[in-house]
Amino acid sequence: MSADRPAASSPSVAARMSKARRRDTEPEMLVRKEAHRRGLRYRVDAAIPGMPRRRADMIFSRARVAVFVDGCFWHSCPEHTSIPRANREWWVAKLEANQERDRATDAHLQDLGWTVLRFWEHEDPLSAVDVVERAVRG
Repeated sequence: MSADRPAASSPSVAARMSKARRRDTEPEMLVRKEAHRRGLRYRVDAAIPGMPRRRADMIFSRARVAVFVDGCFWHSCPEHTSIPRANREWWVAKLEANQERDRATDAHLQDLGWTVLRFWEHEDPLSAVDVVERAVRG
């Protein structure tokens, strides 16, 4: 944790955060299964080229398409965002840092000529895969 950001409000909060799923969430699995059903083949939880500590939920290397299925809480969905009351300052900083990291990842991939597709966890997986399929096959 950086020195300028406050610590998690308690060890139990820190433990819960460390157990939060990073991959294979239900919304991600629904998108992946539908994409696979349509014959699309991809790499899962793949490293972003040139950013080894960042990963995309799905990567279509040949088409240069990166797909992210973002959780409403962790990525601050405009429809469903909420900030916990306990340790509010820490949560605001954490969620803003997540958004900044997402934008930096998007910009990096776009600079490399990749198409970046981001979907919220609440979006219809069939509609999301329609967009993915057009990008990959188009």
